[in-house]
Amino acid sequence: MMQVFIRLFGLLLAVCFSVAVHAQTFRVNDIRVEGLQRVSAGTVFSALPIRVGDTLSSVELQRATRELFKVGLFTDVSIGRDGDVLVLMVKERPAINEITIEGNKVIKTEQLMESLTDNGLSEGQIYQSATLNGISQALEREYIGQGRYGASVDIEIEDLPRNQVKVLITIDEGETARIKKINVVGNDAFDNDTLLDLFELQTTGWFSWITGDDKYNREKLTGDIERVESYYLDRGYLGFNLDSTQVSLSPDKSQVFITLNIAEGDVYKVSEIDLAGDPAIAEAYIRRLILLREGQTFSQTLMTTTSEYITNRLGNEGYTFAEVEGIPERNEEDKTVKVTFFIDPKKRAYVRRINFRGNTSTKDNVLRREMRQMEGGSASTAQIEHSKVRLERLGFFKEVTVDTVEVPGVADQVDVDFTVEEQPSGSMGLQVGYAQYSGLLLSGNIQQNNWFGTGKQVGISASHSQYQTAYSFNYNDPYFTPDGVSRGFDLFYQSSDYGQINVAGYSTDIFGGNVSFGYPISDIERLNFSVGFRNLTVKPSSYSVREIIRTPIYSDSAEYITQSDYLDLLDDIAFGSLQAGDDFPTTAYETFPVPSDEDDVNSIKGEPGFLDVNGSEFHDFVSKAAWAKSTLNRGILATRGASQRLGIEVALPGGDLEYYKLTYDAQMFQPLTRNLTLRLRTSLGYADSYGKTDELPFFEHYYAGGFGSVRGFERNSLGPRATPPEQQFAQYSTWDDIDGDGVIDQGETGDFVNVLCEDPELGNLDQLTTCRPGELMTRSRPVTDQSSSFGGNFLVETSVELLFPLPFIEDQRSFQTAFFVDAGNVFDTSCSSTQVNCYDFALDRISSAAGIGLTWISSFGPMTFSLSKPLHKNEFDREESFQFSMGRTF
Repeated sequence: MMQVFIRLFGLLLAVCFSVAVHAQTFRVNDIRVEGLQRVSAGTVFSALPIRVGDTLSSVELQRATRELFKVGLFTDVSIGRDGDVLVLMVKERPAINEITIEGNKVIKTEQLMESLTDNGLSEGQIYQSATLNGISQALEREYIGQGRYGASVDIEIEDLPRNQVKVLITIDEGETARIKKINVVGNDAFDNDTLLDLFELQTTGWFSWITGDDKYNREKLTGDIERVESYYLDRGYLGFNLDSTQVSLSPDKSQVFITLNIAEGDVYKVSEIDLAGDPAIAEAYIRRLILLREGQTFSQTLMTTTSEYITNRLGNEGYTFAEVEGIPERNEEDKTVKVTFFIDPKKRAYVRRINFRGNTSTKDNVLRREMRQMEGGSASTAQIEHSKVRLERLGFFKEVTVDTVEVPGVADQVDVDFTVEEQPSGSMGLQVGYAQYSGLLLSGNIQQNNWFGTGKQVGISASHSQYQTAYSFNYNDPYFTPDGVSRGFDLFYQSSDYGQINVAGYSTDIFGGNVSFGYPISDIERLNFSVGFRNLTVKPSSYSVREIIRTPIYSDSAEYITQSDYLDLLDDIAFGSLQAGDDFPTTAYETFPVPSDEDDVNSIKGEPGFLDVNGSEFHDFVSKAAWAKSTLNRGILATRGASQRLGIEVALPGGDLEYYKLTYDAQMFQPLTRNLTLRLRTSLGYADSYGKTDELPFFEHYYAGGFGSVRGFERNSLGPRATPPEQQFAQYSTWDDIDGDGVIDQGETGDFVNVLCEDPELGNLDQLTTCRPGELMTRSRPVTDQSSSFGGNFLVETSVELLFPLPFIEDQRSFQTAFFVDAGNVFDTSCSSTQVNCYDFALDRISSAAGIGLTWISSFGPMTFSLSKPLHKNEFDREESFQFSMGRTF
């Protein structure tokens, strides 16, 4: 009985188990997904390991749930069934709609965003709260690298509609830790001061608030360590090793203590120099490039520089991807080193294509004609670099970079890619500016050195300032012929009143035109020629100086008496008939007519002025020639290279004037350190007349002082002074005391009479009376430093500048700041007898000043400022400590 019961119970359990299993499995006829907002159904189905038609069990459902979670797009996943339909219910993770960073000033937002992206957080991605700690740590590491150990990052999440969030990151940057102490341990060969001078990082000093060199920065410390290592390796210490670096903080995280532990090792000398690999060119050529010598102390700099020289030499032969490595092999027994230069020239490369990028305004052919590396030719490192320099010298671009790229699938071809960044190359439109020397400047112009991207120079302008009104048109094609012959012409009209800019009072009206040609001698040298016609009219003013026109001006009826008769006349007035109430003169004296200019052969009126001799209107043919050479790296605000220009200007025979002018201008830029550049500049000029013209026209004189000359002095204020205009020295010729009162009344006197000087020592003449024997006496004011400058025919100028980067400015390409010493003056080899401050060349007459200057190429023209103090000045020099100019066309 018991056995039968057990069998029945077992059968019942089997039936129940079979029913339960059947209840937990079903065949999937369809799949439905619920809860999707942004994620596509395709993404879910691609991750789901279940397909329509499958028969599912609980185990397979659990596996499907795990696979959907692995996608990382959902915070919750559940699976159910609706009949034979499998239902997937999901809850999506929110998406990051916006990331906002606030409080950052030291590190740019773009840099912080890059750090966030590297750590998996960016706009549009799925937000996961687990990443927040990693994000916070990543940003804090950015600030620790800047020495800001107290920086903190706070992250807030703001829910937005449609299952999106906004991430708000608030940063407290804190203060940069200052370097309190730098220690070097283990150094015997060189003391601490010598090694610490190599560091960019320094302990706090007087100028640290400007330079920031006492702020700890991890990257800068790495660079300093590399400089110390190079210092030792350059002096033969091949065994040098940095054992450890410790950077410790004060408890308040405001001070940093840096300790370097080094092992110097021994000094090694070069025992042998060998070449290995495939030199590709004659070994003798390569040997000439090796800077190391057997027996000398090893220098890593000389070894790496030699590798660069050999690489460049191979590059010039077309081996663009050549690799040269210097390998030192130490001999520990005798402390020597064998240096082997392993050369792998690779394959000779040819240029398939030259590409230009970034030239949004300048046409490709303008850039292409500057190329010295040709397509299809053997790739030459020197020619590619030279092409880059020629593009920089155009002055159209802020920056030019070049890359040599291998052609995919071809072993012996490369593409050369030039990338340029355009900058303003002229000015267009209406300008309003101000300069100390010319006052308010109004200018309407189109002046383009890169006319519509063609590289041609075209200018149309109309300008008006305090002293000048000008209209002009100029055109120049630097590639009139394909081989670089230039052609240009210009038309001009100019009306100037030079009395407004510290020059002897006169004005001019000029109109004319020129045709010019330029011929390239080489890539860095040119010859330029021009010839033109000029009509020039000079208009003396009422205060024109005596060198321009003789003063005083006498009427046709003017008469004079001798100085002796004049003195007798004075005696009559003081002691004679005037006291007795009688008329004067009491004795007769002879009067003489003042001769006209044509009859004044003895010049009793004084020395004639230039206009008295030559007239005031001139028609001239002027020819100019110049040689120019330039290796400057940039067309504007150069920082290295040199330039020279030697020119001659000649007023040709056949015109009204005959004169010549020689000028020489030169400058050189020499880098001293990574941030400092020495600039030397000089300007020399000499001019004189020839042929039928007896003296150099005064309107062709050189002047000195002010911007572009000798800063620290007023514009055009150095050098010779003109003789001020003089007035007639005259006395009443007769007096008829009609009313008998002994007083000279109106209507009782005759005409004025002039006086001919016989001897300055006769009589008591006051300081305003000029008496030159044989000339009519005049009245004049004394010459002072405010008297008009007259210039001269001999110019000497020089300048020494130390260029340095402007603090706190990231992009220095539009700025140039310099400490300067300017020196120079204008001299004259044929001073007139009445001029003051007029000398032939003399070193002790050179004026000089020192100061600081700034030039900024702004979007509307150059702005220039200087602050200076004279070091040596002459008696009549006029100081001007602060000078500026802005808004002018360039």
